[in-house]
Amino acid sequence: MTDSVVDSKAEVKQATKYVKETENVAEKYSALTVSKNSSDVNMNVGEAPSSAFTAVPTLKSVKKIQFANAEDKQEFSKYPTKAGRRSLSRSISQSSTDSYSSAASYTDSSDDETSPRDKAQVNTHGSNDFCVKNIKQAEFGRREIEIAAQDMSALISLRKRAQGEKPLAGAKIVGCTHITAQTAVLIETLVALGAQCRWTACNIYSTQNEVAAALAEAGIPVFAWKGESEDDFWWCIDRCVNSEGWQANMILDDGGDLTHWVYKKYPSVFKKVRGIVEESVTGVHRLYQLSKAGKLCVPAMNVNDSVTKQKFDNLYCCRESILDGLKRTTDIMFGGKQVVVCGYGEVGKGCCTALKALGAIVCITEIDPICALQACMDGFRVVKLSEVIRQMDVVITCTGNKNVVTREQLDRMKNGCIVCNMGHSNTEIDVASLRSPELTWERVRSQVDHIIWPDGKRVVLLAEGRLLNLSCSTVPTFVLSITATTQALALIELYNAPEGRYKQDVYLLPKKMDEYVASLHLPNFDAHLTELTDEQAKYMGLNKNGPFKPNYYRY
Repeated sequence: MTDSVVDSKAEVKQATKYVKETENVAEKYSALTVSKNSSDVNMNVGEAPSSAFTAVPTLKSVKKIQFANAEDKQEFSKYPTKAGRRSLSRSISQSSTDSYSSAASYTDSSDDETSPRDKAQVNTHGSNDFCVKNIKQAEFGRREIEIAAQDMSALISLRKRAQGEKPLAGAKIVGCTHITAQTAVLIETLVALGAQCRWTACNIYSTQNEVAAALAEAGIPVFAWKGESEDDFWWCIDRCVNSEGWQANMILDDGGDLTHWVYKKYPSVFKKVRGIVEESVTGVHRLYQLSKAGKLCVPAMNVNDSVTKQKFDNLYCCRESILDGLKRTTDIMFGGKQVVVCGYGEVGKGCCTALKALGAIVCITEIDPICALQACMDGFRVVKLSEVIRQMDVVITCTGNKNVVTREQLDRMKNGCIVCNMGHSNTEIDVASLRSPELTWERVRSQVDHIIWPDGKRVVLLAEGRLLNLSCSTVPTFVLSITATTQALALIELYNAPEGRYKQDVYLLPKKMDEYVASLHLPNFDAHLTELTDEQAKYMGLNKNGPFKPNYYRY
């Protein structure tokens, strides 16, 4: 055998090995079937960035191949060409960034550049009273909703129990919440209970486009899409409220933006509303401000401070979703990392528990001496942010306040520091100060920006300072079932309450309802409650059927 034939055989072997390695990597991280002429895209995308391919040597380093015979050439021809491999790499790169969107949301990239406001879309029933990214995604969204419903058995149980009575018949509910598969189960439950609903999103990044399309296809007017501008956000709220021949008489809000808009722009509508249900710290704070000023002319239910919301959505949900959001966006390893969590309320407690369990070194900032003492007893250092900011690898805000992380503190952060927010509002991090000429913004992946200082320092900002878990990942469906059931019961209570029961003020959910929400979820764990005997109930001064704790009890 001649030397040239040996070289050719070696080159074939090297090139074949490279192609197989490329295919193995591609198979590991992505299985894609994409049709440019179809809105249907099947994806099973892992979370490895496309940079995984840069470690593989390119064919440029391989000499021109001379095949010894036709058999060798045929063997090599089985594998993709260099152009084909580049195309595959690009597809995987693009899809990898898509996988970091909220709930790994389905995306049809063919029309991403066109604003939904500029499209003329009609559902299969001939209605155009909606504005979503792409109505053709409805079937995919319907599957998402059906999957979510399987883990929201308590809400489905409530739907079945009350569907015959239609306790919300005549209710016209305008809602502003995160639009996810779990929220869709709530919206369709309200419709099943007799309500008419119009819906918009409370966060410009948390909407699952396919779910919004599914709701629109089902005949529910929805105005929301992922990646709205600030102008789009308020336009969507206005389209929800301002509909010819339809006037809301109930408000379900998350953050207070919808309530604020109706109060400012449509005062006549606001005065006729029978009740407001609010589930966030920020929104509740706004309601109490209105009440204190004597401007709250309707009763409102503070769902955020109900036990089932505080303990389960705020604590247990954030305990899991903080890690999900950070992992998806940054691929960070937590062991040994210096992390500061601003705020040790229920959200802060959940975040700290999760981070500590993975080996992070966590410290806390707090204004409340009681929460600060709790943090100390739980083994965390309580510090001032300015004292530790230079050493921190991760900064997480969860206070509900504004300017918790200032520009001066951002300037002092070390290179590579990750900054994110777990509170509802985007006011906690002074993001506006970062939009200045001397700083450069570099979008490195969906919801991940590198802010670059003149000296080359980079700070990693997630979701532009908005709510991390719903903007960048998902939250556990079961926990959202608890919150959604609480919201549904609050709406039913306010809408059906006899005149005079609730005045123009802010109320907590009745303790009996809190306990009812919890009891609906116990069968999921095959949990069996102990029943009081008559003697025990008399001794404790309780009703055998509850409520079992006074309103002042702290769980």
